Amino acid sequence: MASDTSASANPAEEPLPKLTPAQFRVYNAMAEHMEYFHNHFRHTWNTVYKACEANKRPAGMSIRQFLATLEQFSGQLTMHHTIEERHIFPVLAKKMPAFREELELLTQHRGIHDGLEKLEEYVAECRTGEKELQMKEVKRILDGFAKVLWSHLDDEVKQLGAENMRKFWTEAEMKRMPM
Repeated sequence: MASDTSASANPAEEPLPKLTPAQFRVYNAMAEHMEYFHNHFRHTWNTVYKACEANKRPAGMSIRQFLATLEQFSGQLTMHHTIEERHIFPVLAKKMPAFREELELLTQHRGIHDGLEKLEEYVAECRTGEKELQMKEVKRILDGFAKVLWSHLDDEVKQLGAENMRKFWTEAEMKRMPM
């Protein structure tokens, strides 16, 4: 009979004690804060994307308003990532590998911004009359960075969730986190 050495070669981590509701709120605060912003981006994306699939702007939305919605989405997401990269990620990276520059979350930012640049360029060309707004073209551009954006929105919140944050930070440190 062969012996099972996998359990001794890779022992399971000791489970952490259950968090009280108050501790959970402290450790989960950044995830909740981030989810608030991410839900805004999801909502705007879904509004625009559904319009592209239907090949018509949302009811009551002019071409200018639709282009402004795309510009606002891009500008707000860029500002959100700039704040994260300058003020939040450097603090988190001190203890959390996922927030270090060479790893996935910042790589995702770069992929998202490649797509946003294409979107911004297209919107600018539509604004100047160089190109006519084509919903299928907006959809094509969005499809180019959809996977990385949606993964990022989920991955970042998961990293900031209470059960993960408590592995790296004390409650006192959490209360001093930038948000």
